[in-house]
Amino acid sequence: MASRPAPQDVRNRRVAIMAGAFALLMLGLGYAAVPLYRIFCEATGYGGTPRRVSEAQAAGVRGTGATMSVRFDANVATNMAWNFRPDQITQTVKLGQRQMATFYAKNLTARPITGTATFNIQPDSAARFFNKIQCFCFTQQRLMPGQEVHMPVIYYVDPAILDDKDNKGTEQITLSYTFNQVADDPSIGAGSTPKPLDRLAKQR
Repeated sequence: MASRPAPQDVRNRRVAIMAGAFALLMLGLGYAAVPLYRIFCEATGYGGTPRRVSEAQAAGVRGTGATMSVRFDANVATNMAWNFRPDQITQTVKLGQRQMATFYAKNLTARPITGTATFNIQPDSAARFFNKIQCFCFTQQRLMPGQEVHMPVIYYVDPAILDDKDNKGTEQITLSYTFNQVADDPSIGAGSTPKPLDRLAKQR
């Protein structure tokens, strides 16, 4: 008849199991930290990240006659063989009113390239008032060899910026994008095709 494990062995085994479970939990939290941080930034405008809002949220915002200048900036990482630029350098927009800006991108190589765009707002204090409804930056974009596209972003500037003490002197907001290449692996899939501009224009 097999002898029962000693109480000390049982305690050691429990401690080992608990330690292993804790290590797995910490590993999982580490992997989740980046997307969770990005979600937090998009929801709050923290760290110069423009807020992401739904169609329903945008519909509840009332426009005003006040205006703001928005400047657009486009960059690519050193390993990204794309031509990427804004189709317009600046726009003068009415606060609370939906606007659409477009960015031009072209794959300069003879192979498919998948990219993802990071973004931020300057000044940082204006980020929580800059709201994106639709944007090419929400998903990965894949361009075939030599392919060129015009990618839209639909946004509005919250009129509440006028009453914010940190933005009393803000006359222009800069929306900046940087495209980075992601692993060009067939397992990623075909990526996302930017929606046609005429379809997006009807939603404004």
